[in-house]
Amino acid sequence: MKSTALIPTVILAATLAPWNQIPARGQTNMLPAPGFHHLHLNSADPDAAIGFYTRQFPTTSKSSWGGLPALKSPNNVLVLFNKVATAPLAPPLAPQTAIWHFGFHVTDVRKTIETFKSRPEVKLLPLYTGDEGGSVLINSDTWPGTGGVLGLTKAQIADAKAKGVKPAGGGGFAYLQGPDGVIVEYVGNQPVERMNHVHMYQDDPFCAQIWYQKHLNAPVFAGRAPPTPMTEANCKVARAADRTWPALEKEGTFRVPTAAVMFGDVALTWYMNQGDKPLVDTRGHLADHVALSVADLDAWIAKLRGEGVKFLGEPYKLGDTRAVMIEGPSREALELVEVK
Repeated sequence: MKSTALIPTVILAATLAPWNQIPARGQTNMLPAPGFHHLHLNSADPDAAIGFYTRQFPTTSKSSWGGLPALKSPNNVLVLFNKVATAPLAPPLAPQTAIWHFGFHVTDVRKTIETFKSRPEVKLLPLYTGDEGGSVLINSDTWPGTGGVLGLTKAQIADAKAKGVKPAGGGGFAYLQGPDGVIVEYVGNQPVERMNHVHMYQDDPFCAQIWYQKHLNAPVFAGRAPPTPMTEANCKVARAADRTWPALEKEGTFRVPTAAVMFGDVALTWYMNQGDKPLVDTRGHLADHVALSVADLDAWIAKLRGEGVKFLGEPYKLGDTRAVMIEGPSREALELVEVK
């Protein structure tokens, strides 16, 4: 890299003391991957929302962080709430962003479903088993997926019927609608109850995976690497022609291609954009942004500026620490929070 390419960064850093200590490029490339800090939601009533989640997922607790009300998961990750006059609309009434839903591990998913059925405040969401109707509450009550895909196409369903394939039963994934219209997935049977993922959409999942590896040093979620090694030159893979079921939408879900990365013990997992319009900026929507924890914010700022990552503003004070907001590959806002 020519030294002149560093001049704008150096000048900017010098004007933003104390952001003026720029590590050598080799040092910034060796920065450890961030941890998962929080998912930030806009809510009309944060206290009521937190109360709902602590009742449904009893290992969680009410907390606060940075002056904002929070839901704390036992793995020390948070859902932060920003109080708004009216909760933003969710798709399909609003444009789709890159953030779809978030989810918890539970220890006994079928027992959890029965508990939720007895609670009038809980709205269980059906998983449709085909575009002609029919639904289940848990994916393992319908035909199992194949080839690592969590669903079957219309042709595969017909074949499963013809062959007399039976549901697997046991554990699986299910959904409920949380406060403000947020979709929450719960997955079991797992060793402990905890928040475990944020499920997102990406316009190009494999390109997004490369972006997160390159810029945020994120490890790939096990089993979600592309079938063949990819680079930025060939990572755009066409969306599969066929939708699959079970699905939250009657018309089905496109599940191929899919990719994911890990931050700590929380996965960011992706399906391809389900619609034909580009995903919109997450800021101001139900799920406003994802926040990641870093030990040295200055080093990360230097690294990301040097790599041409889009910043959504300058660094700012956040509670007792500092943070900065960047933009991910499908317009998802990512907050880097300094945690010493």
